[in-house]
Amino acid sequence: MTDFLALVRTRQSCRAFDSRPVEREKIVSCLEAARLSPSGCNSQPWHYTVTDDPALTEQIAAAVQGLGLNRFAFQVPAFAVVTEEKAELLTRLAERMDSQTFAQIDIGLSAAHFVLEAAEQGLGTCILGWFDEEKLKQIFRIPQERKIRLVICIGYPAEKEPRQKLRKPLEEISEWVGGGPSL
Repeated sequence: MTDFLALVRTRQSCRAFDSRPVEREKIVSCLEAARLSPSGCNSQPWHYTVTDDPALTEQIAAAVQGLGLNRFAFQVPAFAVVTEEKAELLTRLAERMDSQTFAQIDIGLSAAHFVLEAAEQGLGTCILGWFDEEKLKQIFRIPQERKIRLVICIGYPAEKEPRQKLRKPLEEISEWVGGGPSL
């Protein structure tokens, strides 16, 4: 079994992709990891639409660029578009009572599982939140009432060595209360 922290330390957002195609069984493995992720009341409010068709990936690459962002997208050999699905009744009731939007949290968890499995498979990914939703809906024939939440770029990284992760120190992002160990 893989050392999870080692996987997390090496996984990064890839913005330089190799031109080789991604084996579909690897993407299926990523989809399986996303499917198995936790969700509030097991509502699983996500749907993944995937393509590795070059004619479509070129259109998607154009739809995820703007304001100088995501210029690397034309190198990406496969994309997954994540849409939000209707949450289960119990989850919707909890959201109304607590004003907590579980579906978006659940989608984030699912996407994290997807990209971590991709890293385990030797793939690079980049989760995008900037895109032309209307263009993507046209490309994928996604109904207007469904909301696109994320686009995941999938491919082999062109760079073999991961960049150094620059993160806040543990002491800055966490604390113990009630007599726990000091950091």
